Amino acid sequence: MPADDAILTTLILAAALLYSSVGHAGASGYLAAMALMGVAPGVMRPVALILNVLVALVATAKFYRVGAFSWGLFWPFALASVPCAYLGGALTLPGSVYKPLVGAVLIAAAWRALRSARHPAPVLQTPPPLPLLLGAGAALGFLSGLTGVGGGIFLSPLLLFFRWAEVKVISGIAAAFILVNSIAGLLGGMAAAPPLPGGLPFWGVAAVAGGFVGAEYGSKRLGNPTIRRLLAVVLAIAGAKMIATA
Repeated sequence: MPADDAILTTLILAAALLYSSVGHAGASGYLAAMALMGVAPGVMRPVALILNVLVALVATAKFYRVGAFSWGLFWPFALASVPCAYLGGALTLPGSVYKPLVGAVLIAAAWRALRSARHPAPVLQTPPPLPLLLGAGAALGFLSGLTGVGGGIFLSPLLLFFRWAEVKVISGIAAAFILVNSIAGLLGGMAAAPPLPGGLPFWGVAAVAGGFVGAEYGSKRLGNPTIRRLLAVVLAIAGAKMIATA
């Protein structure tokens, strides 16, 4: 295996492990790793979505198994987001637009990682209004398909901000949300997808291994705040690089 592929495989393993511990599939981490290693922008989105599907499937099963899930919150988000993620995935942006957009997503993910390192406020007992859930799901789904992330980096802080669920339940909802939207975004972009890199099988194995360990840990206890802060620094650096090289 070439040195660059070995480094990228290691970074993907680390991203999958860290993200899956909080119910995420790691797309923004994979995008950050690929950005740091100079992967072509046209390849980044489909690769990130493929790895997302693999890790989100593992994380969803792990969190659902321990009861960290809420169908009442999940289905409105999923219902509105899936068709919008498909539409977003069908759009292909030029590198001059895609790089700044993904850079902004990575920086937003860094901000989210820092915020989630703190202890959340108590959960509200009032159920959220259905139109708000549907509208938010549609917006997050479209952005998910367009950028190649599963949308969990935006859904989790939204749920935390409004205090609609406990942290572990939010992780389970985010994992399932990422899974369905990553599949929709991947299907939407299949027609225009470029040839995939030869290292993808290695990256897939690394992502599944990291996702299994991370989700097993995260479904039983919360992620380490220090790890989330370090992750935020890496994401911010990669996001700044994407914007600077656009």
